[in-house]
Amino acid sequence: MEKIVEQGILYDFYGPLLTTHQQEIYEAVVYNNLSLGEIAKENGISRQGVHDIIKRCDKILAEYEEKLQLVKRFSSSRKKLERIKALSEEIKENGMELQAREITSLTAEIIEEL
Repeated sequence: MEKIVEQGILYDFYGPLLTTHQQEIYEAVVYNNLSLGEIAKENGISRQGVHDIIKRCDKILAEYEEKLQLVKRFSSSRKKLERIKALSEEIKENGMELQAREITSLTAEIIEEL
């Protein structure tokens, strides 16, 4: 299951960079959970052809992430935003100055990343 989640995330970020044919095949596997045989029959290609396309797409998407690191940056920003939200709620409840400074620092980091 973890591999499917990773494939989906990478595809969400970099899928538009694949060819239309690659996108159709990859979506059939990742989003529609179709078997290689079903996809092969639907597209008029062999099961091996479908397998090769999926492996090639996995490699391409991983290479994009290695070079661009959009998923990594998104994940980092999301964690910081979650921390900001938690600190904001604490400040509302307790009026704490220390958390306000941490929110300012995290916000500056996110802005710099973006």
